[in-house]
Amino acid sequence: MIRWHLAQWAEIRWWKRYLKKREPRTYLAWKMGYWNDFLQRIGGTPAPGARVLDAGCGPAGIFMALPGCRVDAVDPLLPDYSGMAHFQPESYPWVAFHAQELESFPISNPYDWIFCINALNHMRDIPAAVSQLHQALKPGATLVVSVDAHKYRFLRRLFRLLPGDVLHPLQEDLSGYRTLFSNAGFLEISALRYKKGRIFDYWIFRLTISAGSHSSEIN
Repeated sequence: MIRWHLAQWAEIRWWKRYLKKREPRTYLAWKMGYWNDFLQRIGGTPAPGARVLDAGCGPAGIFMALPGCRVDAVDPLLPDYSGMAHFQPESYPWVAFHAQELESFPISNPYDWIFCINALNHMRDIPAAVSQLHQALKPGATLVVSVDAHKYRFLRRLFRLLPGDVLHPLQEDLSGYRTLFSNAGFLEISALRYKKGRIFDYWIFRLTISAGSHSSEIN
């Protein structure tokens, strides 16, 4: 818990430093282009009218690029983003913003698409978050998760012991993420190595669940 609170504190400080150097309109235009390219590269885009969850949305999440959808954007740091010129919720009337953790976000109806972009390893309770994503997804629908996956086991072990990456409480490799998803009942559609790095590779998973994998009644 202490590590998670430290990560949240570091996260908002990182965003403030990062965005301070970027003119809002220029940054948001670049971010929109990034999301459109992202959707094209993963090979799928929600249909107009689709119910979408942007889990861990940040101040300029993929919700920006889904104007034809009905989007719930969830992030416990939304109140901290509200003072930033780069966070303009009034510009996205198709989005309902929720300032809370994914783990406690109430799910009344499952979603057609869920995006959890570079957010899973920021969650307070990873197993609870993954279980919540499972409960929130319609059978046959698509969950898109992006993660930084360790390339080397010895560095993964070291980062788990030391605060080498304070922003990310979860330190895992590709195999570990696959195990996490399969144990929760997800089926992998595809896995794309989106970006190579020296310590981490950035992977994007497309996941689904089969019919009958959870009750139609969601608490």
